[in-house]
Amino acid sequence: MQKIKIGDKLQIQCYKHDGHVHRCWDEAIVLDIKKDYIVCGNDRTLVTEAHGNAWRTREPAIMYFFKNKWYNIIVQLKKNGVTYYCNIASPYIIEENTIKYIDYDLDLRIFPTGSFKILDRGEYKYHKNKMHYSKNLDIVIRASLSELIVNYQKDAPMFDLNRNLKYGEKYKKLSNLF
Repeated sequence: MQKIKIGDKLQIQCYKHDGHVHRCWDEAIVLDIKKDYIVCGNDRTLVTEAHGNAWRTREPAIMYFFKNKWYNIIVQLKKNGVTYYCNIASPYIIEENTIKYIDYDLDLRIFPTGSFKILDRGEYKYHKNKMHYSKNLDIVIRASLSELIVNYQKDAPMFDLNRNLKYGEKYKKLSNLF
């Protein structure tokens, strides 16, 4: 795996199970490197969809990518509060200054009120059949969604508001260097 350091600017590529690129983010700045995960940040970054349409994110985001977990977490630092968008996805790899992972459709959205909602069950069912997800993969995906919900309910560090606000400040300082 490629060696990275705090302050590095990486791209993000999200794939589907069949190997096709699903979505790309133009940049993410590395904010922290832990044994089991990395933390990145971005703001108003360009996102390009597989079909070519592009848009910019609307607010600063802190992103957790895990080496051995089947999900990643995007902390959206919105003006009306923090929203968490959690993707069920393969563990990440880094190649050629790019964070890469496979998206498995199911998402968990956690609202500033603390309530949450599981998203994209229909899309998951469709892709599971179309791309022939194995029974073992289906088990891992469902278990990862359950683990994510439990981690949120147990106030795991990646859901700690103060910690994420500090990462937001760190992102502002590092992004000003570019």
